[in-house]
Amino acid sequence: MAKVADFSVEEKLTSLVKLQKVDCKLDEIQILKGELPIEVKDLEDEIEGLHARQTRVEEEINGIQEFIEQKKAGIKEADELVKKYEKQSDNVKNSREFEAINKEIEMQQLEVKLFEKHIKDATEEISEKARQLEAAKKAVATKETNLSGKKGELEKIISETEKEEKQYNKQANEARTHVDERLLLSYDRIRKNYRNGLAVVAVERDACGGCFYAIPPQKQSEIKLHKKVMVCENCGRILVDNDLNDSIVVK
Repeated sequence: MAKVADFSVEEKLTSLVKLQKVDCKLDEIQILKGELPIEVKDLEDEIEGLHARQTRVEEEINGIQEFIEQKKAGIKEADELVKKYEKQSDNVKNSREFEAINKEIEMQQLEVKLFEKHIKDATEEISEKARQLEAAKKAVATKETNLSGKKGELEKIISETEKEEKQYNKQANEARTHVDERLLLSYDRIRKNYRNGLAVVAVERDACGGCFYAIPPQKQSEIKLHKKVMVCENCGRILVDNDLNDSIVVK
């Protein structure tokens, strides 16, 4: 294979024109896909986030349920202690012992009330978490339905354009091998600077085909010679003559 340096300026310009036309075809395919690839990725990220949120809420509910079980066990233990103290109160020998036992009973009864309050608050919290969980599940279901639809649209477009896209990518890669790196860097940079992606344009009606800036006759003559790469003084796009531009057809 010939080295890039072995190609003439005319051959490099021809390759640039072909590359531009192929890239325009690839741009058309991307426009056809529209925002679908981004929308699919965003939906996938949202669903992943919702699943994480769902898991977190489920873990929180499990933690609260464990807390409730602990408090129920505390109530059971306190009730057993109350029964024990009540039984002991039948055999007290003096008022001092009686008061001490009553104080213990009261303490355990207060513990029961506190545990019951904890259980009530925790049960309410579980109800709130359950609502959050249900909302997350509904959101996931909605997002997954949307994702399925978007993926279906994207897959249909991809299947319809896959063959063309592969063909154009192959042509673009081949054209790039005939252009030196410095010129390719300029081409890519110019393409990024303009929304229409045009870096190589023909001179039309004595003006730049990109920005319509007037091109002097002398410069037009130089462009037609294909002896050096000429650029528009106004927009920086690479200029070629109509004959060269029209001679390249991409299918």
